[in-house]
Amino acid sequence: MSRVRRFAALACALGAWACAVGPNFKPPSTPPAASAPFVSAQPAIASGEATPDAWWRLYDDPVLDGLVQDALTENEDLKVAAANLLKAQGVLQQARAGLFPTTSLAVNDLWGVSGSDQLVAALANQPVQRGWFASGAFNAAYEVDIWGRIRRSIEASRADTQAAADAENVVRITVAAETARAYADACAFAEQADTARKSADIAQQVLDLTTRQRDLGAKSDFDVASAAAVLDQTRAMIPTFEGERRAQLFELAVLTGRPPSEISQAAAACTAPPTIATPLPVGDGAALLKRRPDVLQAERTLAGDTARIGVAVADFFPTVSLTGSTTTGGANAKQFFSASSFSYQLGPMITWTFPNVLVAKAEVVQARAQASASIAQFDSVVLNALKETEQALTTYDAELARHSALTANRDDNQRAFDLAQIQLQRGSISFPDLLVTERNLDDAKAQLAASDQALVEDQVAVFQALGGGWQSAPPVIPPKAP
Repeated sequence: MSRVRRFAALACALGAWACAVGPNFKPPSTPPAASAPFVSAQPAIASGEATPDAWWRLYDDPVLDGLVQDALTENEDLKVAAANLLKAQGVLQQARAGLFPTTSLAVNDLWGVSGSDQLVAALANQPVQRGWFASGAFNAAYEVDIWGRIRRSIEASRADTQAAADAENVVRITVAAETARAYADACAFAEQADTARKSADIAQQVLDLTTRQRDLGAKSDFDVASAAAVLDQTRAMIPTFEGERRAQLFELAVLTGRPPSEISQAAAACTAPPTIATPLPVGDGAALLKRRPDVLQAERTLAGDTARIGVAVADFFPTVSLTGSTTTGGANAKQFFSASSFSYQLGPMITWTFPNVLVAKAEVVQARAQASASIAQFDSVVLNALKETEQALTTYDAELARHSALTANRDDNQRAFDLAQIQLQRGSISFPDLLVTERNLDDAKAQLAASDQALVEDQVAVFQALGGGWQSAPPVIPPKAP
């Protein structure tokens, strides 16, 4: 017992002064330019204000707000990410269990003959007595974490859990953006279909007028056929837009956790894409890197891989454990609980792979290589986040300029068509000239409607690149396992 007490005191002292081998994690640095304002954030399109968490509310569209809320709570991909986070939390709990002793208890009751009974019967020249024999054993072991192997394992698991939470937030951003994009596309295709129907109405009026004039002898069958061709061409675009609109409504249903047959009636009633009239709040690079969950995920992954270097280094050193066990047995309850039946053992156990440390060396090499890869991955994620934001802002700026030019083009073609109708009645131009102005007007309207759709998609791309949408999102509960 004196030896046990001395070893226990020594183990406690070692535990108090124990150090965690391996490198300590330090947040990686980012390029100084990464914290500067975005070079593509021109005052006409963006402001330096912080990006709001629920950026979709900038559209001031209650239908969109409800759809995103549904998607962030019911989307199946999000439930997968939530289950992965739950799994990572379970691994962390398992790692923390290493701080406590491992115990086992075994009790059995067996029919047969014990070795001692057989020996006694043989010496006494008597028959062997068979019967029930119960036995029990309790074992316990506690690893003294001198080198920090357990603490480094917990540190790595904690970082992995945080990385899993960030991975879930990456999915949140994608789901919110895809929901807003699908809704905007459904509305935009409805607008384009409506524009095509209005153009078809105008083409029908021209055809009716041309037919009447032919009946009066003022126009030819060729003029009627030409007007009918314009009408057919315009009508042919409507089914395409309607089909695209339905496809986006199906996409929207699945994003919100519903089967395609259960489309949102509110979204189906939308006739024009939502708009944001003010410059987009984008902040700067420093805020971006603190907000983008993929950057945070890469940093936490690096932290976990750094901690795993310490786990590998700890294998170079001996493992010190306090172990103990007690057993008892007997043919009846009195014998089972008798003091004479009890036996116990308590003492230290040291295990060490020395002098063959080749496996430990290989594990350290692998852990350091993985950490180096994680550093490069972090740098890549940072650069990609900045690149995606700059590209999204540049594309949005270009589309805004294009949309302004298309608006002017639509207005000019509208005036040209109105004048062409007047001049045709006066005999100043020919009928083919009127058809040309009509086609130009239809094309201008179609291009402007497509630009309306592109503008919203570009805005969503900017907000997705900025990493907004997960901070205020509701929690997702994964489905229960069968």
